[in-house]
Amino acid sequence: MIAIVPGWLQAGGWGLLAGAALLVGAGIAYLVRLPQKAIASVMAFGAGVLLSAVSFDLIAEAHDQAGLAPAAIGAATGAVIYTGCNMLLARRGARQRKRSGDQQPSEQDQQGSGTALALGALLDGIPESVVIGASLLGGGAVSLVTVVAVFISNIPEGLSSAAGMRNAGRSSRYVFGLWGGIALISGLAAVAGYTVLGAAPAALLAGITALAGGAILAMIADTMIPEAFDQAHLLIGLITVAGFLTAFALSQA
Repeated sequence: MIAIVPGWLQAGGWGLLAGAALLVGAGIAYLVRLPQKAIASVMAFGAGVLLSAVSFDLIAEAHDQAGLAPAAIGAATGAVIYTGCNMLLARRGARQRKRSGDQQPSEQDQQGSGTALALGALLDGIPESVVIGASLLGGGAVSLVTVVAVFISNIPEGLSSAAGMRNAGRSSRYVFGLWGGIALISGLAAVAGYTVLGAAPAALLAGITALAGGAILAMIADTMIPEAFDQAHLLIGLITVAGFLTAFALSQA
């Protein structure tokens, strides 16, 4: 007899899997000294993947579920919340948390910047994980596009951020402890997305899905695109489109 895995446990597993990609990226950053342009290329691909997922798997789905108003209000609210929290963290040293060069401050440069970096990483990852958990509601299968998009985009995020932390003098224990903790919290956030939103009406669920989409879109513009285009080369635009089309193809499969 085949045991049925509870939905909340499935949600946690998928969220943990997507979050674990941050550790993969951090490991690459420590094992391989990639050129800045290579990191920018990988980040551009990840940005394209997430842009597609937000467009077709989050905002469009919210619109289909409840119409334009909840989708638009949710997305705008998510962007406002993310931007407000990001502004607070930026003042404490987390502004350049996904930059791979020498932009990140060390603890000596700015006291408390390590904590701000950790909170910033949480701010970036929680909306994605909540959406993964919520996608299992109603007894359906997990949104494979969202999981793959988050996983693919988390690799360059972890890679770029870990490279910047290394350059700022932060220890490998700090870096891998941070991303390991974020991966675990991503799993818990996915469980919360499944359990807390289980009884939510369709309009509220659509609004929250769009809220997460707006937060992710603001994160892409604020933290991923600057890194991708800081070391821009002539193929950056093509690489971003390749990431976009990869996620779009998955959504149509």
